Amino acid sequence: MTAMDTNKAKTGVFSAGRALITDRTLRTDKWWIQPLITVGVFVSFIIYATFRAFEKQNYFAEPLISPFYSPCLSTVCVEGSAHFGTPIGALSIFGMVISPALFILIFPLGFRLTCYYYRKAYYRSFWMSPPACAVAEPHKKYTGETRAPLILQNGHRWFFYAGLVLNIILTYDAVIAFKNPEGEWGHMSVGTLVLLANATFLWLYSASCHTCRHTIGGRLRNFSAHPVRYKAWTIVSKLNHYHPNFAWVSLIGVAFADFYVRQVASGAITNFYFF
Repeated sequence: MTAMDTNKAKTGVFSAGRALITDRTLRTDKWWIQPLITVGVFVSFIIYATFRAFEKQNYFAEPLISPFYSPCLSTVCVEGSAHFGTPIGALSIFGMVISPALFILIFPLGFRLTCYYYRKAYYRSFWMSPPACAVAEPHKKYTGETRAPLILQNGHRWFFYAGLVLNIILTYDAVIAFKNPEGEWGHMSVGTLVLLANATFLWLYSASCHTCRHTIGGRLRNFSAHPVRYKAWTIVSKLNHYHPNFAWVSLIGVAFADFYVRQVASGAITNFYFF
């Protein structure tokens, strides 16, 4: 081995492990706080979303519909909530009717699970790979996303496209929320603002996505020949800088939107109308 090869091996880049650090960590600060918060938020969201998906009620209060159940495409949907028909019908497993939410949540869940930022977040928090900068890699073997099942992360762009469709539908739901319970247009309630905020956060999360940036400006050999795409690329590039922020805000926003609709639909609170 040459002296150059020896130096490379010492860096850990070309060695069997991620880095040749014998100590558990070189950090002296409370580096574990951020991974702990990430785990707490993710686990809380998973528990809440799972509960809501199997609750199968309290997701529609005219004209508000929960983002967890939109679009509601099953014949078991609450009356008035199936804005786009019921092409799925009523499917069941072992005699138990499948919740309408399960047909929808798979797409936003897939989008977030394969998101570049979320990968970094849960790889470090749940798998400790690695948990923080200057903290030793605990795993003896590292193959990245080159093998199953993590190679499926490459399907991110397809979940991104599906997410855009859902964004359009949730925007439609926000527009519908300008009706009152009697179906009259030109009214605004707290629920209207909640659904509008949710749709806005989701659009910002999608627009700031790395896949969105690549879709708009990727593979262009000459920006000057594509001025419109270049302008759009510069805009989403600026948004991309805030992608982690939009990821968290939109995650909390969609959970809050569902929680608000649930409270209204269950009768726990009243959807206050401004006019």
